[in-house]
Amino acid sequence: MKKITLPLKDEDIKNLKAGDSVLLTGSMITGRDAAHKRLFELIQKGENLPVDIKGETIYYVGPAPAKPPYTVGPAGPTSSYRMDKYAPSLLNNGLKGMIGKGARNKDVIDAIIKNGGIYFAAIGGAAALIAKSIKSEKLLCYEDLGTEAIRKYEVEDFPCIVVIDSRGNNIYETEPPKYNRE
Repeated sequence: MKKITLPLKDEDIKNLKAGDSVLLTGSMITGRDAAHKRLFELIQKGENLPVDIKGETIYYVGPAPAKPPYTVGPAGPTSSYRMDKYAPSLLNNGLKGMIGKGARNKDVIDAIIKNGGIYFAAIGGAAALIAKSIKSEKLLCYEDLGTEAIRKYEVEDFPCIVVIDSRGNNIYETEPPKYNRE
């Protein structure tokens, strides 16, 4: 298990390999497809973004309401493919890390390699466990999107796995053949 402090440093990203188990501590932003679409449209128009994404890690999440003593309610990952149309543009504009679940398309993988980024998977079905690692949240923009607004999370020992490393190694491609019994 590797412990990494956010924001991600280029050296940290280079040293992580697909399949590594990681605990993230520090700050990350959140956002799902509706927020991504808005950011993408601003980039396409050449306009400034309402949040600085340079060097950031974004968690694809729309948490449930919080119950005391938690900061957020269950906060499991959203299927990442829903952000694939927008992710290359965000990576090209400085985003470093993404956290979600599921496979990514070739354009996203190419953008990860080109920009020295990384893609982590959080464990689907472990939303309550993940919520325990979120120590604080702050609304940054797009309040009208409700739980899908862009927020800043302070996390401690947020559990995830490197799915696609900065060289393009992808456990969704390398691991399944190891279990083929034919």
